[in-house]
Amino acid sequence: MGYYVKVEKGVNIYVEDINPTSTKTILFIHGWPANHQMFEYQFDHLPAMGYRCIGIDIRGFGKSNRPWDGYSYDRLADDIRVIIDTLGLENITLAGHSMGGAISIRYMARHGGRQVAKLALIGAAAPVFTQRPDFPYGITIEEVNKLIEATYTDRPKMISDFGDIFFARYLSKSFIDWFQGLGLVASGNATAKCLVSLRDEDLRNDLHHIHVPTAIMHGKQDKVCPFILGELMHQSIQNSILIPFEYSGHGLFYCEQDKLNQELASFIG
Repeated sequence: MGYYVKVEKGVNIYVEDINPTSTKTILFIHGWPANHQMFEYQFDHLPAMGYRCIGIDIRGFGKSNRPWDGYSYDRLADDIRVIIDTLGLENITLAGHSMGGAISIRYMARHGGRQVAKLALIGAAAPVFTQRPDFPYGITIEEVNKLIEATYTDRPKMISDFGDIFFARYLSKSFIDWFQGLGLVASGNATAKCLVSLRDEDLRNDLHHIHVPTAIMHGKQDKVCPFILGELMHQSIQNSILIPFEYSGHGLFYCEQDKLNQELASFIG
C-alpha cells in the first residue's frame, strides 16, 4: 500500500506500507542517494515473518516531493516526526541505513526518541561522516566536495562510480543498473544538498541521547562508512550491541541480506 504524508506546506512524503495490520512495526529510512526501494530484500521477507514494514522516500528522493530546501538533519528528522505522528505509530523499531541512520540518530536526540522502542543503525553515517581535526576517521571533506561537484556536472557517472565501492559481493549487470537507477530518480539538487549535510553535520553529542536498545549493524569491508564508525557508535550509545557483517561492504542490506533479516528479527523479537 502506497500513500503520501504531508510534512509541511508543499512537501508530501511517499510512504510504502507493507503488512499494515501487524503490531510489530519497522520504519525504514534509506540512505543517500537511493530511496525506499533499496530495502526490497527486506520487504520481501520480513512481512512474512510478522512485521509491518514501512519505507519512506525522504524529501527530494524517490516519489516524494522535491523542495529546494530542507535537507538538514534537523528538518529531515522533523519529517520523520510528522510521519510517525500522522500514522499514529507506537513502539516502533526505527531502522536507518547510512544517511538514514544519521537522520535516525538526530531524530532520537531532537525528538526524544518519540514512539521508538528500538533502534537499528545499518552502516550508519555516524558519528561523523567526514574527517575533522579531532576526528581522523571516515572520508575527507575534499572527497565529498568532489562528489558535490560531480553531482552538478555528471550525476550519472558520479552515481555509477559511487556504486562501484558500495558492495562487497558479485553483482549482476542487471542489479547494478537497477541500483544506479534508484539514485537517478532523485533530484539533483537534493542529492547535492544532502552531501553538504553529510559533510558538515556532527552527531557525536546526539549519541548520548539514545536510551533505547540499539543494534549497530556494520560491514567489515565498508568503504563508505568504515567499520571503525560502528565501533565508535557502540562506545557512545548505552545499551547498544555491535553486529559485524564480515562479508559486507556498505550495502549489507544486499551483501548479506539473509543475515540482516535474521538479525533484525532476532533483535526486535
